Amino acid sequence: MVMLQPARILNGMTALDTFLPNLAAYTSHAPLVPVRIATSPGCLHRFFDTSPISPSGRYLAALRMPDESRLNTPGEAAEVVLVDLHSGDERVVAHTCGWEAQMGANINWGADDHHLVFNDVDTSTWQSQLVVCDPLTGSSEKITGGVYHVSPDGRYAAASCMEAMRRTQTGYGVMVPDDKVPLNRGAPDDDGMFITDLSTGERTLAVSLADAAKVIPDLAGTDLERWHIHGFHCKWSGDGSRLIFTVRRWRSDGEKRRDFDNIGQDLRFDVLTCKPDGSELSDAVPAICWKHGGHHINWLPDGSGLSMNLGGFGDRLRFVRCDIDGSHLRPILLDSIGSGHPTVTPCGHILTDSYTREQPFIHDDGTTPLRWVNIASGVEREAVRMTTVVAPGRHGALRIDPHPAWDRSGTLVSFNASISGKRHVLIANFSELLG
Repeated sequence: MVMLQPARILNGMTALDTFLPNLAAYTSHAPLVPVRIATSPGCLHRFFDTSPISPSGRYLAALRMPDESRLNTPGEAAEVVLVDLHSGDERVVAHTCGWEAQMGANINWGADDHHLVFNDVDTSTWQSQLVVCDPLTGSSEKITGGVYHVSPDGRYAAASCMEAMRRTQTGYGVMVPDDKVPLNRGAPDDDGMFITDLSTGERTLAVSLADAAKVIPDLAGTDLERWHIHGFHCKWSGDGSRLIFTVRRWRSDGEKRRDFDNIGQDLRFDVLTCKPDGSELSDAVPAICWKHGGHHINWLPDGSGLSMNLGGFGDRLRFVRCDIDGSHLRPILLDSIGSGHPTVTPCGHILTDSYTREQPFIHDDGTTPLRWVNIASGVEREAVRMTTVVAPGRHGALRIDPHPAWDRSGTLVSFNASISGKRHVLIANFSELLG
């Protein structure tokens, strides 16, 4: 990897001096770009497709776990914290029981700094709730349902069944008692991808699992009762014109799963795309495409297609793209190994992180990079290097994934990291690498 010097000096000041000066600087391993520590210990931000930075750029919202050493229990509350990036002040603006260790409460910003959207759980019924909160005044309202991803204009929230997330992967939904976690047999017509209008509270089923099954090749002409079928990721394109809806399934007539972590090798993934009303539904990346491994699909910046890590194009994962209907599936780069959570940028680069198991990117001390890959030349730089390891023996869902996410200006990247054994949210200013 090519290593550069830290931020250049301008008029006697470094870029770090002028970048969010009231937040503590992160300088470990000489990052190529200015980096600040945005939160107190115990905090995490959502995912690599969602910035925790508010629409104006003034605030950052994160979830603070009550205990980083274990999974949360049903009804256990976490804190929603707001950081003023100008002053450095941090305060608790809400509490929520609707969270897990990987995605927190799926905190998203709405249309402006007065609209923060996240999950909660009604512990009297164990049903998920969508909260729309004004973090500046403290007012809030709750809507039945949930949120996974909010549309770019802040008006609509997309989500599959948040209570059922643990059926296929711990850490991404809301925690309810085991006997309250829904289990689908077949492809029901009343479950799937829901869209909530945040201005009216109206919630509609845009794509049912019954609809989804009709476009999944493996399920055509089969007895759907032989499958447990659930929704998972819901992702808006950058212009809000389409969504990704991931459907996960495993055989109901196979070996009985002993617990929620016993996923096994029979879990299959299909990544569908559609318009917000559910029309033009297509299985863009069917299960057969994942047989050589892969993960973390996302929209290309112009919404013309999808990017992902995928096997089958060499001996390792590659950064791969396809059109919205799955056509023209091909590597973006032939010689660069895929890893982590990649996003393709409008300036012609790929930004991604790396899991602690993904060689050859891990350093001898266990630190992992934010990788900055030039698509045209294939030249790669290590933009930031940080610690993401957790104590041995902890549940896999307690891992610290950086989840690098671009803000709305396309210059700042928020990510998770461990500092002195505690998780924090950090912000890197990539302005100097974008020219």
